[in-house]
Amino acid sequence: MTANPKVGVQVVGVGLLTGWGQGTAALPPDARVAAAGRAVLPLARPALEGERFRRATRECLLGVEAVSLMLAEAGLDRAAIRGKGTALLFVTAGAYGPSNVGFIGARSGTLHFPYTAPSALSGEVAIEFGLTGAYVILVGGAPATIDALWQAGRLLAQGRCERALILVVEVFEDCEALWRRARWMLPAPLVESAACALLTRGKTPVVYGAMGGEPGPLERAVEDRAGRTLAAAPLLALALARAAGEPAARLTGSWRGRRASIELAVGHAARV
Repeated sequence: MTANPKVGVQVVGVGLLTGWGQGTAALPPDARVAAAGRAVLPLARPALEGERFRRATRECLLGVEAVSLMLAEAGLDRAAIRGKGTALLFVTAGAYGPSNVGFIGARSGTLHFPYTAPSALSGEVAIEFGLTGAYVILVGGAPATIDALWQAGRLLAQGRCERALILVVEVFEDCEALWRRARWMLPAPLVESAACALLTRGKTPVVYGAMGGEPGPLERAVEDRAGRTLAAAPLLALALARAAGEPAARLTGSWRGRRASIELAVGHAARV
């Protein structure tokens, strides 16, 4: 484990949207039972106004919606995150899967270069909220999101930002066949998710590191109640901890043989 006493963070807000609905209150007690045999629980395309959004991909709109939900949960307006003081760290495991499927199938779309899909999503979010600060994209599962939380703490400690957004969007419906063929597909349903957490400097040091052994209790709770959310799982765990009023949380996650964990101050949710 790696601890840096100079790296203290505080979670200010968490916005969450899953195939089950908005927030942690929408999660069922047992995802496998509630899924009733469905392999994928999709998210509808958000109805956002504006010509730019009419042309945007569903993933881009979900990213914008997740940030909006985070602001609402934290009781903040858009001005609170606008400008160069906000870093944006975007994480996804699904990455450009849907755009690649569309490209291979010769379906028309707005992305002429499918592998740029993660940049398109974070770019739309940056434009919509006026974010001009540090910018990172990580492609991977839950450990990549834990890495992003750690990197956000480092950016804050180094004075490279005043606040950091960790944004995760995972969509599966458009490339369900690919996931069905993947050897890591498990019985739990794949649940599309869009989540965003806002971090600022705090007094509680962050503890981060590789780990082995069994999943932590929050990781198990996410899989039991939500299903498979891949990179979104640590932010779902964070939302569950905030909803429960926990002062701090230990987030854990695994992806392709790698496990990671992080401990950080959670804060209290204004809304669930």
